[in-house]
Amino acid sequence: MPVVVVESPAKAKTINKYLGDGYTVLASYGHVRDLPPKDGSVEPDNDFEMHWQVGADSRKHVKAIADALAEDNELILATDPDREGEAISWHLEETLRKRKAIKKDTPVSRVVFNAITKAAVTEAMKNPRQVDTPLVDAYLARRALDYLVGFNLSPVLWRKLPGARSAGRVQSVCLRLIVEREMEIEAFTAREYWSVAATLATPRGQTFEARLVSLGGKKLDRFDIPNQTEAELAVQAIESRDLSVVSVEAKPGSRNPSAPFMTSTLQQEASRKFGFGARQTMSTAQRLYEAGYITYMRTDGIDMAPEAVTAAREEIAARYGKDYVPAEPVIYKNKAKNAQEAHECIRPTDMSLDAGKLGRLEADQRKLYDLIWKRTLACQMAAARLERTAVEIASPDGQVGLRATGQVVLFDGFLRVYEEGRDDVVVDDDDKRLPQIAEGEPTDKRAVTPEQHFTQPPPRYTEASLVKRMEELGIGRPSTYASIVTTIQDREYVRKDKNRLVPEDKGRIVTIFLLNFFRQYVGYEFTANLEEELDEISAGDLNYKDVLARFWRDFSAAIAETSELRISEVLDKLDAALAPQLYPEREDGSDPRACPLCGTGSLHLKTSRTGGFVGCSNYPECRYTRPIGGGEDGNGGDRVLGEDGGDEISLRSGRFGPYVQRGEATEDNKKPPRASLPKGWSPDDMDLEKALQLLSLPRKIGPHPEDGEPVEAGIGRYGPFVKHGKTYANLPSVDEVWEIGMNRAVELIAQKRAKGPGRGSTAKPLKELGEHPEKGGALNVMDGRYGPYVKWEKVNATLPKEMEPESVTLAQAVELVDAKAAKGGKGKAKPKAKAKPKAAPKAKPKAKAAPKAKGES
Repeated sequence: MPVVVVESPAKAKTINKYLGDGYTVLASYGHVRDLPPKDGSVEPDNDFEMHWQVGADSRKHVKAIADALAEDNELILATDPDREGEAISWHLEETLRKRKAIKKDTPVSRVVFNAITKAAVTEAMKNPRQVDTPLVDAYLARRALDYLVGFNLSPVLWRKLPGARSAGRVQSVCLRLIVEREMEIEAFTAREYWSVAATLATPRGQTFEARLVSLGGKKLDRFDIPNQTEAELAVQAIESRDLSVVSVEAKPGSRNPSAPFMTSTLQQEASRKFGFGARQTMSTAQRLYEAGYITYMRTDGIDMAPEAVTAAREEIAARYGKDYVPAEPVIYKNKAKNAQEAHECIRPTDMSLDAGKLGRLEADQRKLYDLIWKRTLACQMAAARLERTAVEIASPDGQVGLRATGQVVLFDGFLRVYEEGRDDVVVDDDDKRLPQIAEGEPTDKRAVTPEQHFTQPPPRYTEASLVKRMEELGIGRPSTYASIVTTIQDREYVRKDKNRLVPEDKGRIVTIFLLNFFRQYVGYEFTANLEEELDEISAGDLNYKDVLARFWRDFSAAIAETSELRISEVLDKLDAALAPQLYPEREDGSDPRACPLCGTGSLHLKTSRTGGFVGCSNYPECRYTRPIGGGEDGNGGDRVLGEDGGDEISLRSGRFGPYVQRGEATEDNKKPPRASLPKGWSPDDMDLEKALQLLSLPRKIGPHPEDGEPVEAGIGRYGPFVKHGKTYANLPSVDEVWEIGMNRAVELIAQKRAKGPGRGSTAKPLKELGEHPEKGGALNVMDGRYGPYVKWEKVNATLPKEMEPESVTLAQAVELVDAKAAKGGKGKAKPKAKAKPKAAPKAKPKAKAAPKAKGES
């Protein structure tokens, strides 16, 4: 029977259910080969030959497929229907041919399906094809480009910018977007303006609000009322005049539904509505796809299969009535330039199944499915019909004019099911309802209110708005957005603060460096054009090696030129480029570069392992520093906080973060007392009192009532604690270090001792997930010394940074522990005992054949 290979065991399980016993369905567990992370994996001088290596974790999966082919001599590659899925199939076929698992008479075919349903899978099996060479070529080109940029540009960064980690072809452009937005915000100067609104009443006593739109017979622009004085004059002008309705104009309007989801819009909407990151959205959608609930989730297409459109229209009529079904189906044109990757939109495989009708789903999956189902139905529903009303109010002399606007929803249409979210919500007066108002009616003034406003800087990007901007610029592709946004956060170039992306100083320095020395390669147009060339390769219109050759010719020259520069030359150029942000003009007109601490040194850009900063030229005599994004006062940089007992108490920046220090290092005092700022303490808020508190630690609470040994409270590497002898007990907050009394301290120490010594003690789970569905045994989320992890028997799998312990699902936990167990080592689960352990010595001679088998893979 044929051997069918897919990427994941979950997908294999679902497909096996549809295909039955006539097929063997196995999982490759993603890519089986990749370029080794070392020089020479791509050889530009040898026609861009690429050297692939089977991953250590993948060898057993390849062996399982090879073993199955030894019995069943037919291979069907059924990986995902996109460029990456095509590449996985190609890698599998190439690897199995190298192992000679595929023989000359072995039929090899490729099948694709956009949804994992019985009908889709059965139909795909009737229409096999071969691996699509142009799609594979596009993958090879993208992989080679990313490798050449990463392995040639990153070493330049390491040598020229201490603390920089690496650079990527698309990630660097994405980082540039975030950094440039931050610089826009910093350079922004707020402008004051005022508006005036009046609360008016109709003759029937119904109130409504109108805005002042003309004054002195002149139409007002946004900044025509610049200050409070002008606003008060405008208020007086309104209050001193009678007002009446000049005109009431009602216009019909409509709102059309949004197109169905593609990858980027799904990521944006899940971020807006649920706060999901791009990676979380895609992993959740992946599980829904593998379970057969939705169509393939990596797509840049918005068209829908005709049978799906028909099913959606029937479901709308059944649920909401025929009035909600438009006369003709709504057609959305596919924006994808490359027809080979223009898959269908993301939609439910069965329109009649809402989230409430599905079986047991995890919370994230249920939310996302509900979102997809509602958007899909809404896109085929009738438009909403509105009536927009504008009311003009004026004084008899025409000196004062006001306007009130509002709307009435006459027919809700698609709004009954779904309304698209917005990244930055703006209050719109048009959304307000107005009372009955007739032309010529007088209005009674109930209140006239001036309101001060300031222009706002552009908002920082969220993951949703960043993905939207990348899509607008043509940077990256649907399958890459999640990894791009995740990578720049993992490299600590960007952090997420209140769901907004903020560049770290390290990320800013890298961006300015690339803009000055590799501007072309972080250019938006250049990157978008390269993406278009990759699309042309996948369409079969370009030779991928020609594209690589053109890119490498100029890029290698730029690398060679920059490699000759000294670090001081690089810093001088970056310092000059950043000067407007680093050294803004001072109010007193003094030199912006003069050190504010010593007064004689000159400020200059410097780098460290933790990123860039501004420092004084008189170092080490003057230790003034401030972050790149800091203000003139140092914004938490090195500064003197005051004196205590003749010693200078200062705040400083070190390799491991900010700290306070008593005095200076001398011959007799090589290590003056220091104390790091605990988590949650901002350098901006530090003063002498807080510094002395930290320097006074550890705090002696008193002698222990049992043995008289001292009990102390302090702050250590792992946070606040109380200590007695060699026993340390954690405190829940830093404040307790100075507040905890003896009774509470003794209680905590006793509880810690009762648990046993450290690793041997039984800790309480952060979250109990239940039994492993296949292997049994409890799965729990635990809190460890190095962060939260999932525990199953003897397997401990660390949680990824972006995964919150409270949100971990059973499926995610199973995936993590299975992946960790597959790696072996200390985290490997205890293997089952062999049936005949005494026969083991006889197997030793056969072990000599192992290296040969390994080399074949």
